[in-house]
Amino acid sequence: MQLFFQPDIDESTQQIIFSREESKHIVKVLRRTEGALLKVTNGKGLLFTAQIITADIKQCVAKIIDTEKEARPNYWLHLAVAPTKMNDRYEWFLEKATEIGIDEITPVICDHSERKVVKLDRYERVLQSAMKQSLHFRMPKLNEPVSFSDFINKDINAEKFIAHCEEDQPRILLQNAAVALTDTLILIGPEGDFSPEEIKLALENDFSPVSLGTSRLRTETAAIVACHTINLINETE
Repeated sequence: MQLFFQPDIDESTQQIIFSREESKHIVKVLRRTEGALLKVTNGKGLLFTAQIITADIKQCVAKIIDTEKEARPNYWLHLAVAPTKMNDRYEWFLEKATEIGIDEITPVICDHSERKVVKLDRYERVLQSAMKQSLHFRMPKLNEPVSFSDFINKDINAEKFIAHCEEDQPRILLQNAAVALTDTLILIGPEGDFSPEEIKLALENDFSPVSLGTSRLRTETAAIVACHTINLINETE
């Protein structure tokens, strides 16, 4: 199934006017003609079936003939992940986490972060593409980058974990600490890990320290392991 993304449509929308770029893709590349059916999502849990009424490469128009609503997940997964030094690694994390299943992402600037500038427009495009490719109907919420100190003090109603690598600090394996059907927030640090001060501050703010296993993982790998672990815990329930 080819899935299209139109963020501004909702259950009251009757027809969709595609952009020039998407119109060209639909009519010229996919060779869809009038009467053909398209699957479209708004990234908010709705899947629309639309029928082309004007097959024009400059402005393709389709009328909505059916709407399906995806049930909301019974848990919420929020990963707060430090930007990686190489931007393509963070984009890889965004892509794979979207495929696996994630609800919210926050880039967190830490003491050891080597990258402090984040281009959210590029990240949004990666999320859109991954959502369409994996046939999901909900796009993860991408927040503005925030400093560790500002983020740690936010009032977040969820089970809160910090995955750090300090071996002299007691930690529990994430799969043993996390609870199914529970909103979960996991902090993933930069290549140099969280600073001792950041770990202390997190613990003082009710974050539980967890381990992702015995291997020392890159930031983006750790984030994927955490994402997959929470999804597996919830799939077995």
